[in-house]
Amino acid sequence: MNKPLVLSIDIGTQSIRAMLFDKEGNLLHKARVAFNPYYSLKFGYAEQKPELYWEKLLEAVNVVRQESGEKWKDVIGIAPTTMRDVCILLDGEMKPLRDAILWMDRREAEVPNMPGKTKALFKMVGMYETVKKTASGIRANWIADNEPEIWEKAKKFVMLSAYINLKLTGKLVDSVASTIGHIPFDYKNKTWFKENNLQRPMFKMSLDMLYDLVNPAEKLGGLSKEVGDAMGLPEGLPVIATGSDKGTETLGTGCVSENIASLSFGTTATVQMTTQKYVEPIAFLPAYPAVYPHRYNPEIQIYRGYWMISWFIEQFGYSEKAEAKNAGITAEKYMDRYINDIPAGCEGLLVSPYWGAGLRHPEDRGAIVGFTESHTRGHVYKAMIEGINFALMEGTKSLEKKTGVKVEKVAVSGGGTSSCEVCQLTADMFGVPVVRVQTYETSGLGAAICGFVGLGEFKDFDEAIGSMVHHQEPFIPDLDKHNLYQRLFEERYVKVPKRLRPIFRDKNKEFDGLKRKIK
Repeated sequence: MNKPLVLSIDIGTQSIRAMLFDKEGNLLHKARVAFNPYYSLKFGYAEQKPELYWEKLLEAVNVVRQESGEKWKDVIGIAPTTMRDVCILLDGEMKPLRDAILWMDRREAEVPNMPGKTKALFKMVGMYETVKKTASGIRANWIADNEPEIWEKAKKFVMLSAYINLKLTGKLVDSVASTIGHIPFDYKNKTWFKENNLQRPMFKMSLDMLYDLVNPAEKLGGLSKEVGDAMGLPEGLPVIATGSDKGTETLGTGCVSENIASLSFGTTATVQMTTQKYVEPIAFLPAYPAVYPHRYNPEIQIYRGYWMISWFIEQFGYSEKAEAKNAGITAEKYMDRYINDIPAGCEGLLVSPYWGAGLRHPEDRGAIVGFTESHTRGHVYKAMIEGINFALMEGTKSLEKKTGVKVEKVAVSGGGTSSCEVCQLTADMFGVPVVRVQTYETSGLGAAICGFVGLGEFKDFDEAIGSMVHHQEPFIPDLDKHNLYQRLFEERYVKVPKRLRPIFRDKNKEFDGLKRKIK
C-alpha cells in the first residue's frame, strides 16, 4: 500500500459524486453522475426512486475505480454523506414501500391535535403558526393519512443517509449528525424523542419505526460481500459515520471556531456557525448536531439559494449560454463579468430572494424591485447574487445576536465559490475576510476527515483538519463598498419583505384555495 485513501460519497439533490482523498486533503480522483432531481405527480410534490440513488452511486464509484487504477487498492474506508430531510419507508424486509419524498416537497399533512397546555405554550411565545407549519411538513403523517394501506406495511421510517448505510453494510444505522429532517429527533440531546417530549404528539409514527444512531467518525459497519464485489473493494471494508452534506461542508471548510461563519452557496444557501452551546436559530427550530464532536450547527437557510442562479440562466440567459459554449466556459463563468462591470447595488435594483419561503415567514415570496429603463439582464443577475447575500447577512446577524459571538471571518463552500467574483462580492458585503479551501468539494472533504479520524489515521478531528483543510488567500473587503452595502441592507433590503408580506399573505390564501380546487 502507498498512501491510505478514503472514498467519499456525496449524494446531493442533482448529482452523486464519488471522490478519493488522501491524508493531506488532496482530491485525487472524482466522478460526478447527474440525474433529474425529482419527479412531481402533483403541484408541489417532489419524489424520487430510492433505487436511483443506489444505481447512480455505484456508477460514480466505478468510474473512480477505473480512473484510479492501482490506487484503488489503497482505499481503507468509505465515508458517505447525503442531503437532508429525504425520507424513505421500508417494509419488514427493508425494501422501500414507496418512492422517497424529498426535502423540497411542499405537500401538507393534517396537523395532529396537540394537548391544550402545549398549544397554549406555543401561542404564548408567538410560535404556534411556525410549529403548525413544521408539523404540516411531517411526511410520515401525510403517508399515514393519505396512503394507509402502505403505512400499515411499514416497519421503518428512515432518512436517505440511513438507507444508503443499509445498502452499503446491511445494517440500519446512521450518524446523529445526519439525522436531520421532519422526524422525532431531540437535536439538543442527539437522540430520538422520548414519549414525554413536548413535540412528540406532532408525530403519528411509533418510535420503534426508528433505528440505531452513532457519533460521527464511528464505524457504521463493514461493506457487504455483494457490494464489495460490485465496487471492487474487499468485504468488510469499514464504512464510517459522517454527517449531512451541509454539516460535512462546514467541517470541510475548517469552521470549528464560533467566530467563523460557514456560508454554503448550494441549491439551498445556508449560513452556519459551530457552537459549544445548543442555541436555536429561531425559537423551536433546532440547531443541528455538528460533525465536530460536542458541537452544534445553528443554521439559517435560504430555501432556493443558488438554485435561483441556475433558474435565471436557464430561463433568461439563452444568449449568454450560447456565447459561453463558444468560449468553452460555463454560463456562470461567462456571466461573472456582470459582477465586475455593474456597480455595487446594481443602480437601485434589489432582489428579495424568497423564490421558496422559509418556516419563519412561509408567506414570503420572491420579488425584484427598483426597475428602470437602464437595467439589463446583467443587473438582474448581479442583484440576485446580492439578494442571496443580503439574506445570508441577515441570517448571520441573527445568529450573532443569538450566540453573542461576532463573526470575524467567513468560509465559503458550494458551487458559487468557484467564482472569484462571487467571493469578492461576498467579502465586500459582509465586511470581513472571506476564505475558501483547496477544493470546491468541501462536503466530500469533510466526509473524508471523518473517515480518516474513524480509521485511526489521526488522533482527533483537530489533527485531521490541520492536515487536510488548507485555507487559500483570503478575499479582503473593499470598505467603501461594504459601507454602501450596509446602508442598502438597513435602509432598503430588510424593509422589502416586511412591506410585501401582508400582500402575499392575502394572495397566498387565494392561491391555496385555487390549488385545492385544481386538485
